Amino acid sequence: MITERPYTRTSIAKEAAELGVESGSVLLVHSSLKAIGGWIAGGAEAVILGLEDALGEAGTLVMPTQSSDLTDPAIWMNPPLDPRWWDLVRAEMPLYDPDLTATRSMGAVPEAFRKQRGTLRSAHPHLSFAARGPQAEAIVGGHSLDYGLGEASPLARLYERDAWVLMLGTGHYTNTSFHLGEYRASYRGKKELRPKAKVMGANGPEWVSFCDINFDSEDFERMGADFESEQPSAVRRGRIGRAECRLIRQRALVDYAVRWLELYR
Repeated sequence: MITERPYTRTSIAKEAAELGVESGSVLLVHSSLKAIGGWIAGGAEAVILGLEDALGEAGTLVMPTQSSDLTDPAIWMNPPLDPRWWDLVRAEMPLYDPDLTATRSMGAVPEAFRKQRGTLRSAHPHLSFAARGPQAEAIVGGHSLDYGLGEASPLARLYERDAWVLMLGTGHYTNTSFHLGEYRASYRGKKELRPKAKVMGANGPEWVSFCDINFDSEDFERMGADFESEQPSAVRRGRIGRAECRLIRQRALVDYAVRWLELYR
């Protein structure tokens, strides 16, 4: 028997507003449904609707909806694939479809959000973002295959709009905005890469190379901890359900990442 009060769309909207989520703002969310704890009446859908209620009709909600399953099998590491099957997988792998392609390791909330009526999803086959609201098209449209988390990505469009980042029960390891800092910073070990993606070519599906860098999130927790220590007033803290939450301006995170990476990486 469930005896404690369930979390609801209404309670989630209320706690998001108390945290500082403002009506009409642009909000990039990284989330852990499990971290909210207890029982949520409506599950992931209630979380999405509650956040949308806090943002209001003028607000825009954004989430990463990455799909690493569609990367070249030659670079798979967790687990690696026997090279005997690389060509088979390349031949049989479906093309990215923003309506059909599932997210990978993003969690239940973004997976539900990408399927919500009215949500738009960007075109990058590996590093897509989904958005819903008045600024959705401007944020996710024109997502370049090259440098997928860089200047022609939704992350840069969020920076231009002075968006907020909500880490709902997650740590800085998932803080995608730090990747934009990687593109903007100069540091030792930064390399240009030529990964591959399967796209529709003039004569049918084909694997093409594109430009990117060797972005890496292994030191993001340390960088995030330093940010919070040095700029405590920039972090709004609270809870949604049982989940510890942080609400931070994206520009502050990206600008700090550029300086930190040039000093410490």
